[in-house]
Amino acid sequence: MTATATATAITIDKKAARRERPPKRAIRQPLAERIAPYVYIAPFFVIFLIFGLFPLLFTFYVALFDWNPIGEQTFVGLANFERLVQDARFWNAFVNTFGIFLISTIPQLLLALGLAHLLNHATLKMANFFRMALLVPYITSVAATALVFAQIFDKNFGLINWVLDLFGIPAVNFLSSQVGSWIVISSMVMWRWFGYNTLLYLAGLQALPREMYEAASVDGASGWQQFIHLTIPSLRPIIIFTVIMSTIGGLQIFTEPLLVAPESGLTCGGGRQCQTLALFLYEQGFGQFEFGYGSAIGVALFVVVVVVSAINFFLTTRTRKAR
Repeated sequence: MTATATATAITIDKKAARRERPPKRAIRQPLAERIAPYVYIAPFFVIFLIFGLFPLLFTFYVALFDWNPIGEQTFVGLANFERLVQDARFWNAFVNTFGIFLISTIPQLLLALGLAHLLNHATLKMANFFRMALLVPYITSVAATALVFAQIFDKNFGLINWVLDLFGIPAVNFLSSQVGSWIVISSMVMWRWFGYNTLLYLAGLQALPREMYEAASVDGASGWQQFIHLTIPSLRPIIIFTVIMSTIGGLQIFTEPLLVAPESGLTCGGGRQCQTLALFLYEQGFGQFEFGYGSAIGVALFVVVVVVSAINFFLTTRTRKAR
């Protein structure tokens, strides 16, 4: 009874204390302080709406018209997309785009991953110098890169054909064939971007604890086993990021094929052997002034980007589930 009475008294005292405690008043912030966070982030959304969302929606709209920028705009519905599916030039550009992407992206990322692993483990003097030197191709002008690589692959005086001649192989006119032009453009893309991806991988590797590799060495794991079972799984998020970004960039490649064969203009060769989707879009939109058809090509590119984004989401989901 005494314990029950004591508990009842404590409960009554708590209730009395709650009644005597003054009610909490909501702290009212000034209007300027409440609006300030939205004002800070507003410029991004305003710029995105003007230069991102509006052009995208307007492209979908123009794709439904036979659009003349200085004349009439006639609604044609899906006629531009029907023409797109039946246009051999579009499929040729589609094949060129994916061919250049595959030849450039896969070796580039493998080279970047291997070089990052080497730089992370090797003991090098002036290591920071070598790491900074990797960014030189990235900051080099694309026009200058195109001039140099055009000379390297030149049929008459190029370095590549000079090496082939040493082995008795006749000179190759790379830009006259489809696969040859892919090799030239892919070499330019690889040279420009492998250093950037190497630094991304290197930053991820330097964040990994050294004790993990030391423990693997004690357990008898070879360098190759450590690379396969430790390095690659640890870098999986960065690998997914670089693969997706390289894919999106590769599908939108424009400058390299435009500059590698400047004498042929927007067709990138008499047989359109290296014309990409972005170059074909520019030719139809700003070369032939068929804005409706060019917008349909842009919509097709957008669909490809959406598919790549879906793959990115799928891979990211699998990575999280694996963890």
